[in-house]
Amino acid sequence: MVTVKTLKPYYIKAEKDVVRVILAYQYFSVLIHKQVYQFIPVEAKEIRLSRKTRKVVNTADRFAFQHGKDVVYMTLAELISLPDFQMQLNTIVEPYYRNEQTASKKEKKDDTSLIIQELERQNIMRMIDKALDEYDEEAFNDLVKQL
Repeated sequence: MVTVKTLKPYYIKAEKDVVRVILAYQYFSVLIHKQVYQFIPVEAKEIRLSRKTRKVVNTADRFAFQHGKDVVYMTLAELISLPDFQMQLNTIVEPYYRNEQTASKKEKKDDTSLIIQELERQNIMRMIDKALDEYDEEAFNDLVKQL
């Protein structure tokens, strides 16, 4: 039976499309048949998650774990199948997804605000045209001030 004992990132790098969780020696260990195996960065040393889909991208990467002279290799797909691994990983990267969602909502709000401003400007321009057609100098002057 395999369980995750410790999963702490050495550091996390949030890029535009992926969140990279970089692992180091003392920060990641698993229990295999009641023996603690420490992560060693022999092959893979990072977990990449898509910010869009929230799924692990590099599932084929192999991670090495050592207990004394015994070294065990596990693919990231095998690790993902462990419920405690998935839970701890989600806890680690959740703030980076929230930041992405918050930024996305803010951009949408900014875009909406720009669209509304442009529509208001176009409406004022139409009202200016109408004031010119009707020879309404007072309305024309008021509308020009609003631009």
